[in-house]
Amino acid sequence: MTTSRSALIAAALPLVLSAAVSCSPRTNGEPPAVGGTGGASAAAAAPIAGSDTARLERLEGEARALAKVEGCGAAAQCRTAPVGSRPCGGPRDYLAYCAATTDSAALFRALDELARAEQEYNRASGAVSTCEFRMPPAPTVAGGRCTATAGVP
Repeated sequence: MTTSRSALIAAALPLVLSAAVSCSPRTNGEPPAVGGTGGASAAAAAPIAGSDTARLERLEGEARALAKVEGCGAAAQCRTAPVGSRPCGGPRDYLAYCAATTDSAALFRALDELARAEQEYNRASGAVSTCEFRMPPAPTVAGGRCTATAGVP
């Protein structure tokens, strides 16, 4: 079976994006679902445009930069927010933030834009993913920083 260059790039992209856009640790252990075809044939996958992935990287970086993790003294002040969109639906990640120091409206506008862009990308690229339901992780605070640990097996 011959593998196209686009399919090889798509297969490597999640690892590259995981390293490139992580301003905070991933909480669910899954790399971004913005690349790859997850089992679809390479011939059926749409070509992946570098500008599409660059846009997703930029949008995620901007959203993560808005999420301030410092400034909360109790876990009750910390929140989690959904990041991106998995091909099968639902967020691909969650990030923790301190509600007292984060402009939540700006954060959610940025996250909504990222989710819409990732949904479009997933449709165009033919990406697939597992379809399990993922619960948002419970936020905690340690050393004045909000964190969250996913309960995903």
